[in-house]
Amino acid sequence: MGILSQIKTIWSNNINKIVGETGDHFSCFYPGNSGFLPSYLINNIFDKIKLDPKKTEKLNRLNEKGVVIYVGKYKSLFEFLYYHTALKKSALPYPEIAFESNFFFLLPINRLLKIITSQIEHIIRYFEIKNPYHTQYFEQEFSSGRSGFLYMVEAKNFYRRFVKSKPDPLRHLIELQKKSQKPIFLVPQVIVFSVKPVRTTSTFIDILLGSNEKPGKLKRLLSIWQKPEKICVEISDPLNLQQFLNLPDIRDIDEDFQAYTLRTHLIDLLNRQKKSITGPILKSREELTEDILTQQSLQNFMREHSENEGQSLMVTHKKAAAYIEEIAANYSLNIIFIFEKVLTWAFNNIFEGLVVDYEGLDRIKEESKKAPVILAPCHKSHLDYLLLSYLMFKNNMPCPHIAAGKNLSFWPLGPIFRGGGAFFLRRTFKGAILYSRIFAAYIEKLLSEGFNIEFFIEGGRSRTGKLLPPKLGFLSILIKAYKNGACEDLIFMPTYVGYDRVLEEDAYLHEIEGGKKNPENLSQLIKARKFLKKKYGKVYIKFHEPFALSDYLDEREIDINQITNEEHMALCKNLGYRLLNSINKASIITPHGIIASAVLNSTGSSFSKKEIMFRVNSYMNLLTISNAELADTLTIDPDLALNHVLKTFVDRKFIELADETEDEFTDNTRFFVKDNKRPILDYYKNNAICFFIPAAYTATAILKTDKFQFSSDDLTETYRFLENFFIDEFSFNEETTCIEEIHISIRAFIDDGIMVPNQSFSDTYNLTSEGYRKLKGFSEFLRPFLESYKVALMYFERYPKDKHDPKERIKKMQSKGISYYKRQEIMLKESLSKINYTNAANFFINNGVQGSEDIEEIKKYKEIIEDLLTIVTS
Repeated sequence: MGILSQIKTIWSNNINKIVGETGDHFSCFYPGNSGFLPSYLINNIFDKIKLDPKKTEKLNRLNEKGVVIYVGKYKSLFEFLYYHTALKKSALPYPEIAFESNFFFLLPINRLLKIITSQIEHIIRYFEIKNPYHTQYFEQEFSSGRSGFLYMVEAKNFYRRFVKSKPDPLRHLIELQKKSQKPIFLVPQVIVFSVKPVRTTSTFIDILLGSNEKPGKLKRLLSIWQKPEKICVEISDPLNLQQFLNLPDIRDIDEDFQAYTLRTHLIDLLNRQKKSITGPILKSREELTEDILTQQSLQNFMREHSENEGQSLMVTHKKAAAYIEEIAANYSLNIIFIFEKVLTWAFNNIFEGLVVDYEGLDRIKEESKKAPVILAPCHKSHLDYLLLSYLMFKNNMPCPHIAAGKNLSFWPLGPIFRGGGAFFLRRTFKGAILYSRIFAAYIEKLLSEGFNIEFFIEGGRSRTGKLLPPKLGFLSILIKAYKNGACEDLIFMPTYVGYDRVLEEDAYLHEIEGGKKNPENLSQLIKARKFLKKKYGKVYIKFHEPFALSDYLDEREIDINQITNEEHMALCKNLGYRLLNSINKASIITPHGIIASAVLNSTGSSFSKKEIMFRVNSYMNLLTISNAELADTLTIDPDLALNHVLKTFVDRKFIELADETEDEFTDNTRFFVKDNKRPILDYYKNNAICFFIPAAYTATAILKTDKFQFSSDDLTETYRFLENFFIDEFSFNEETTCIEEIHISIRAFIDDGIMVPNQSFSDTYNLTSEGYRKLKGFSEFLRPFLESYKVALMYFERYPKDKHDPKERIKKMQSKGISYYKRQEIMLKESLSKINYTNAANFFINNGVQGSEDIEEIKKYKEIIEDLLTIVTS
């Protein structure tokens, strides 16, 4: 053995004592005990950035199932150190190894010595620098349970891979996965330091401190110092690399293309993740206008429109630009920041609290990563416009663009609403060919940019408390935009917004009874100050499960590109009712709705507390069986909540005490309700009525049999008739049949002791002695509607077809209703409803009753209504 070999052996032995037998030590490993940054300093900085435990649940024990690799978009020492520190504190898999990173100046001295001596030893042996990709270092470390960190975008790394053909971390992971039985989990994550959307143009501050897309070190520190609560940490669902590589489109391509496809997919996930917080890239109104008006298809349309109208193309272009100006939002973070402060103050003064479905809010964020989310709330108040945007912004999500009526575009609210994301549309597009085309192009542009949109499926606010029939125009525009390829998919999110007490209570009562609606204007805004002097109870926001339009079409085997106009309208109608039913299912039942129902469904104007509670108990039992969502006050202490509402109704003079000297309500305490207060109680009853209508149909069908023993088959005909008769009052449920609804109600009635199964015959039931009274309490829900339809039918009996236009027709019905009410031919003040008359007229006109000449049809419906009223009232 030569002298050189002896020296080499001695050197190797000494090196092995220092660096261990493997000698594999690299500066891409961070042990956590920095030599240069004190741990208290790191902890002090990172403790300000909160990590939501809900978002990290998916990481729990994930390292026991496989290797965990966190994925970021841009190379960032800050992000690595944050996740290392925060996840370690939470006892979750935390990254210790970062691909293509060097922690040399953060490592303790003994660690540096090991790395240096290890490299020297390798250079002496092999005359090259040791590379972790060539030594099985990553494989050994990850198999021992360590987690890693990987960046997708970094200029130098791309140059090394593409030009110098250096190892690609993603390809290396793919190679490791193919050799391992354990899956590698890639976890996309992002830290967002500002909720401001990225703009197409950079400001001076962006140049100086870095953009919101890629903030500089100083910008990050300023965010931590000034508004750490606004910093969002998002962790996506882990991507199983083993499953990804087994996908049919991935399995058979070579590893370079597998790595490229994986990188593209991960970057897309990261971009969608960030967009769910900041929203899409924000363009100015001028940019949007130019993008829309220069579309080739729209240019062709405007050229044809100009020829058809006999006007110059310049005039058409001018009109089109003016329409965009009339329609478009002017999204402004400054206005939204001001809105947040003002609304926080206002809501704290007006309401006792907001009861929010935060899991549903999180679902919106998750779904928005896939496609634009279409929020479809019910519409009970002008505050609906503000509440969802407020909640989303408070929870670090972009405000949606909101479809608002042009009546709200008045100064000064119009410009403010535009800044908050509102765009305005006319109540009707009839005859406005160019306007409707420009509006559709604007919606397509919003969807193609990835904005979430909020629209009200009912069109306008409900004055009755229950959902209105769906307005299909905007829904049709959305479906056509999807058909035209404006977006990959549409995610519908049906949303319930309910109030213990609406601000517009008095105005609604005035309109229901036939009064003229006051237009929105500045004076109305000034008068709104009075609302700040009262408390209006709680607000409830609940989200139904979202569903994708593509899934909805696939379930029904509908090819969107092949449907006719008739099939398109049928699709819109079915989808509209699907949204209404979903909103109904998400509705929250308040004690106000239950007490109002019990009061109005009493047989006379005077009643005892015991009689009220008799009905309340039946209603609560049905709600429990139906799995209805109850307000928190009803779940915590129902008796206290119901008694509180009863007292509130007395204090507000909705109902009055027979003996005003009574301080405490007992079972024998008697109340009475004045006729002029019934319509406002009817509003609160209607807030909960959707849960009682199937039971009301079933109860009425049972009473119509006039037997104490019956089968479910005996009820089907009457149930189907009522369901069709009140089609404009209550949305039909396309997901359940009337037979299924009957059996659900029967189960509830059996549980409530209303009936018992017959032991001798299957599907046959016997009414109990108390059952008849309880069935009356359910059938009474239909009485005001039957009385309204009776009045409407009397109009058609008197006047020939087309005698009056629709507005005049409703006025005549109102006049006739008042006369009948005074003569006590109808008994309920709430049946004098303009909205009920409108729905009744629609039904009769669509079912063969258009005037006095339709004698046979009028006679038929007259007998049916009188028969049903007798059943309900006797």
